[in-house]
Amino acid sequence: MTAPTPPLAYPFASEKLDLDPLYAALRREEPLCRVQLPYGEPAWLATRYEDVKVVLGDPRFSRAAAVGRDQPRARPYPAGAGAMISLDPPEHSRLRRLVAKVFTMRRVEQSRPRVRQIANELVDAMVADGAPADFVRDFGLPLPIAVMCELLGVPCEDRTEFRRWADAYLSTSKFTREQVADSRAQLREYVAALTAERRKEPQDDLLSALVAARDAEDRLSEEELLTMAETILVAGHETTATQIPNFVYVLLTNLDQLAALRADLEMVPRAVEELLRYIPAGAGSSQPRYALENVQLGGVTVRAGEPVVVDRSSANRDESIYTNADALDLARREAPHIGFGHGAHHCLGAPLARMELQVTLHTLLTRLPGLRFADSPDDVVWKSGVSTRGPERMPITWDHA
Repeated sequence: MTAPTPPLAYPFASEKLDLDPLYAALRREEPLCRVQLPYGEPAWLATRYEDVKVVLGDPRFSRAAAVGRDQPRARPYPAGAGAMISLDPPEHSRLRRLVAKVFTMRRVEQSRPRVRQIANELVDAMVADGAPADFVRDFGLPLPIAVMCELLGVPCEDRTEFRRWADAYLSTSKFTREQVADSRAQLREYVAALTAERRKEPQDDLLSALVAARDAEDRLSEEELLTMAETILVAGHETTATQIPNFVYVLLTNLDQLAALRADLEMVPRAVEELLRYIPAGAGSSQPRYALENVQLGGVTVRAGEPVVVDRSSANRDESIYTNADALDLARREAPHIGFGHGAHHCLGAPLARMELQVTLHTLLTRLPGLRFADSPDDVVWKSGVSTRGPERMPITWDHA
């Protein structure tokens, strides 16, 4: 009898924003394969676009079933049982409805002028200080943090501390388990104190609305309230904080596409979608779904009780869906990407993130002519030990307007 093939070590090795060529081979030859993440039991990995959508959208695959299991994961500890990402409908739907109205297209568009003002103020500060600037420190991080903190109601003077907690929250190996636990406890203590303030003096922010849902409408438990506030604070800015410098890096290393965008700013919304498709922002995947029954997927049978993880970056490069899938094409008009997920757990903040990214590109292209690396792309310092991929430091310069 032939011994079973051992699962592949996952996430796969990758440099900067390159996508490991193993994904393409798996999509062709073994679209559902066995993998072993750093922690937890082995899992199936889905790499094709259509299979990924099935796992994310089919109710036969459950996030709630992962709770209490030794679920596949990149860090020593699993996601908390009370987090929205660990729930299935209808419990997930109940919590999601409480915050969905904040992220509607209408509300997002109402906030666009304020986001544009923040972006211009950050550019003003960079120009005043003079080139070179660290784009991550001076623009990429402060813009989405300011937007999300204003939305939730976090005081401006607390944002630096909040970012430190968020770094630990997202750590895979950058911090020790004890450091992560300490930062999470500090974040919980801070959110609890801020919640108490909103009970005494409600304001026009999301946290006050959540407190009202807890106290007046009895639609949230206290634990749900605090967990939701923490999740929104951290996850609500992280995708954008990662993608803003990623966008700039990719454009500065694809100068033909950058020139086309500079020549036609009407392309910005479409360019945002293509950049979201093209850039692998996550350092692999976790958040497994467990099969509730036997399911045929990718040519194999996923048996009831087995976990499946999906790689959205691989799905977004699926050659059966996208023409010349590994090329950046800002004029692309093909299937929508699944960078923000799919199904019940599709990212609530996607409209806000899209708007922030659109404002970012428009502001940089109009305010900083000749934007370029200060010296070389080799000077970019990349993140390590966290669940997102992107620059940690990126020196840039520009021409005088």
